[in-house]
Amino acid sequence: MQRTAAQGRGPAPFGPPASSPGLPVLPELAKQLAAAAGREQEPVGGDAAVLESACGYWSRRGLMTDTSHVTAAPGAEPLLLALLAATGGDVLLSRPCAAWYVPQVRLLGRHAYHAPTPAECGGVPDPFALLETVRRVREEGGDPRGLVLSVADDPSGTVPPPELMHEVCEAAVAEGLLIVSDETHRDTVHHDGDTVLLSPAEMLPADVVVIADLGSALLPHGWPAAIARFPGTRRGAELHAATLDAMAGLRAVLAGPVAAAMAFALTEPEPVRARVLASARLHAALASAVLDVVTRAGVLCRPPQAGSQLYVDLDPLRPALSARGITDSVELEDHLTQRIGEPVPGGHRFGDGPDSLRVRLSTGTLLGATDEERLAALAAPDPLALPHVREALRRLAAVFGEFAGTHDNSTHHNTPQGGAPQDSAPGVSGGRDA
Repeated sequence: MQRTAAQGRGPAPFGPPASSPGLPVLPELAKQLAAAAGREQEPVGGDAAVLESACGYWSRRGLMTDTSHVTAAPGAEPLLLALLAATGGDVLLSRPCAAWYVPQVRLLGRHAYHAPTPAECGGVPDPFALLETVRRVREEGGDPRGLVLSVADDPSGTVPPPELMHEVCEAAVAEGLLIVSDETHRDTVHHDGDTVLLSPAEMLPADVVVIADLGSALLPHGWPAAIARFPGTRRGAELHAATLDAMAGLRAVLAGPVAAAMAFALTEPEPVRARVLASARLHAALASAVLDVVTRAGVLCRPPQAGSQLYVDLDPLRPALSARGITDSVELEDHLTQRIGEPVPGGHRFGDGPDSLRVRLSTGTLLGATDEERLAALAAPDPLALPHVREALRRLAAVFGEFAGTHDNSTHHNTPQGGAPQDSAPGVSGGRDA
């Protein structure tokens, strides 16, 4: 009998929407948090300081915003839950997608339908597969009303090219879908000059709600804080009001100290901006090294462009894995988590079938075991030269080398072009998550 992700398992112990970068809390942020320890309860949706800072954050990214079109919440999960409650209907997602999307849909008793990603990136469904999925869902009596996509993808760490983003968004709007653009990882792009990140709100501002969890870049991942930007239209105002109502019912209210740190971080003062840029450079170097390790072992992986995660496909090593009793992503997750000593979530967490052999790897596991080691990696001109980073890469290479039969414990600085994990056949994948 084919196992599912839920059999014999509780909630996935894999943290927040972002893979944890594992860096120590910035002193300036800790100071803001401590200074606001005695603050009273915040209003639903955030106070004026948070909303004004959020408007400034988006305006610096080319999205002029008024405070009446912004809300804040204690994390992206309750924010998306409230937004979907306000939107109604079923939800379209890419396959794979961030592990935290589907639970919000299921909590509302709705259905999530997946369409496969294209070969070149994750974060968005293939536009033709999206249209076919919408057609099929409606023929079966479903009511698709929204599409959740990501401009910088978890789990793959890839960024959809602008022309593809245009095609997907135009297809979604033509079918009457509201676009929810998850921009949690937009500030973690590895090489700003080489990667063009385009927000759907820049193209179709009347049809896009932008959400972002700040725990990916601006704040420590353990401080729950997220923001949303609604269209400046009548429909946008109605969605905003309904989302606030849902948040009030959930008591999804920011903690006062976190709100103070959030308002400060969203203004992007120099210490925060410097940390964001240094962290992106660090994870770019680590991701390149991990990509080198896994592709040398014969594993498929799209080269990551953002964040601290890679999504790898071990299907080329299926015979060797099967000989070890590993035949699906549930067993692969268990094995790699035990061998690496850190959570390695399998593809079933991200919407792929359990029979796949895909997992998400995090570069955060390479940073070191102490704050001193992590800060050393952050400050190093070449973090790959640090002994603790080299040792972590050696251990990773040994694990994947066992599967491939190479046992190559060396590490390298160059980054080959890995292949992209793909479904065995194009088109609509897999049916719904009910």
